[in-house]
Amino acid sequence: MFGDMMGMMNKLRETQEKVEATKERLKTVTLEEKSSDGLLKVTITAAREIKNISIADELLEDKEQLEDYLVLTLNKAIQKASDIHEAELAAVAKDGMPDIPGMDEMLGK
Repeated sequence: MFGDMMGMMNKLRETQEKVEATKERLKTVTLEEKSSDGLLKVTITAAREIKNISIADELLEDKEQLEDYLVLTLNKAIQKASDIHEAELAAVAKDGMPDIPGMDEMLGK
């Protein structure tokens, strides 16, 4: 039993290291989101860090329109990055979880 506990602890530590490595890798994965007409482009990492915003000159003439474009496009970019971030971390965590009898039932799976 003690050996099983040590094995589980080692597996959890390995999983934690993999999660941290995945978080670092996600900082290098970039995504691009554009407004529907392509006048605004946002580059964001899967770690949800904005890297670049490109704005067409014609959007600079209308402050309200630019603000609307920014809100919509940034929200889409952040959502896309969040989806990738969460999926990647969930896959690493699920793969690394020790096999604990009865855990699936406790988690409702």
